[in-house]
Order: sequence, then structure tokens, then C-alpha cells
Amino acid sequence: MSTITVRPATLGDFPAIAKVAVATGQDEEWAGSDPAYLAYLLEHGTLLVAGRDGSVTGFGATRLIGHGPAAVSMLCDLFVHPGTHGRGCGRAILSQLWPGGPGAGGPRRGGPRRMTFSSQHAHALPLYTRFGLDAWWPLLYLAGDVRAVRTPDGWTVVPASLAEVAAAEQDWTGVDRFADHRAWAARPHGQPVLAFRHGTLAAAGTAAGQGAEYGLVHLATAPDAPPGDAVLAMLASLKAPEGRARVCLPGPHPAVRPLFAVGWRHEDSDLFMASEPGLLDPRRAVPNPGGA
Repeated sequence: MSTITVRPATLGDFPAIAKVAVATGQDEEWAGSDPAYLAYLLEHGTLLVAGRDGSVTGFGATRLIGHGPAAVSMLCDLFVHPGTHGRGCGRAILSQLWPGGPGAGGPRRGGPRRMTFSSQHAHALPLYTRFGLDAWWPLLYLAGDVRAVRTPDGWTVVPASLAEVAAAEQDWTGVDRFADHRAWAARPHGQPVLAFRHGTLAAAGTAAGQGAEYGLVHLATAPDAPPGDAVLAMLASLKAPEGRARVCLPGPHPAVRPLFAVGWRHEDSDLFMASEPGLLDPRRAVPNPGGA
């Protein structure tokens, strides 16, 4: 049997990566079949491909969020063609993305902390636990009519610039996410937005997406602002196609109950896995599954 080869991806690998992505159901905008998404990973993260005899059978990518000891290595993607499942391709990719994996007690001492949003595939959770991650809470993919969402009292939402949104998030979290907001805003219908509560800046995020993928893709909330109200205000402000939008929320997030109460649907779930529980606050975070 030929050996699995893992190497850095190039622009020339994009069509082969897309074939793997489509075969695993990742055929929507801002996924492995989207050249713009792959270009984002290639520029701002680490994108690897794996295969046998020159054929690409899997790909994976990480993105480092933050700097220094507090940095978090986010596994954005890890997909293997269904025809080659169970042959070690995913483990080979992850061993390169996250050295110090199986048999080494998880993350290397002093190395970056790790997290991902695991799919429900049977192979995913056992593999990630071998690399030092534990399962903490579900990430809910919610979709519904923004016209049914009421703007909480005292809140206003306005279009903003990339610099304004990134500066607000960095002020609240200490992490520079300018490159991420720039990539999200470049998606179809992309728009950075700011939310104010009684005139005070309270939340900053980006809305974007094509068709059914349109929605709030990432949101940061000021430490003293109610996170549930921030999400509701943002969603109520969206000029969504036919009024429909989506958002990904941790299961314990305070916006989940009011969205279900006005008819929003639970379409899918991922599982937040991390090397320690506090890397994302499930009552405040509104993450992007491909880049947190």
C-alpha cells in the first residue's frame, strides 16, 4: 500500500480540494469548494493536502487567533474523501497541523491552545480527543425570519467600516481580527456593522453570505453589554434576502431561547472541542465555524 503524503497546499490544488469538499457535502459558499475561502486560509493560516500516488484525498487547515501564550490554534477544516475513510489520512494531516499529537499527551507544553468545531462524523470526535481536545458544548446552526425578531429597547445598528469593527473587537478582546473581518466582508452581501445600546457602542460584527448562507457570521460584544440583546438587535437589522438569515450560536447562549420563541429553526449542530473550556464563552461568543 502506498504511503500517505502530506504537504502544503498551493493554488493549483484548489480544484482537487474542491472535489474532496463536494464529496463530503461542503459545497456551499465559504467552504472548501469556494476558491475565496481557500485563498483566505492559504494567506492567513496553514492549509495542507494529503493523498496517495499524487491524488489529493484530504485537506485540513488551521488559523492562529491571537499572539503569544494566549494564542489559540483553530482547526478550521479537516475533510477526507469518503472513499478513503479509515486509512489514516485525517490523522496524518492533523499530525502535521498539530505536532505533539497522539501518544504525546495532547498539545505540546508551552504550545498554542487548540480548538475546533467538530462535525457529527463518527471518526471526528475520537480523533480530536487524541490530540488533546475535549467536547464542551454544541454549536447550533439557527435559521429564520429576521422580520420576526424584535429590536430590544435602546438598541440601534448601523453600517460601519472594517477598521471600526476590528478596532472595537480588539479593544474588548485584545485580539486583532481585521484580516478576518476583511475576508468576511468580501463575501457576497458582506457588511461590517456596529450596534449601540443607549448611544454607547455595545457590539461589532460582520454580516455576509450567499442565499441561504446569508446571516451574522461573527459578533463581538462589549463586556458590559447583554449578549442576547446584541444578537437580537443585529439580526433584526439585517436586510436579508426574503427576510431569511442564519446565525451560529453556542447552545447556552441567551439569544437561543428568544429565537426559537419567534419560530427560528435548528438546522444543524457542530460540537465545540478545545484543549481547555474557557477558550470561548458559550454565553457570549457568536463564532464563525470556519475561523471562530
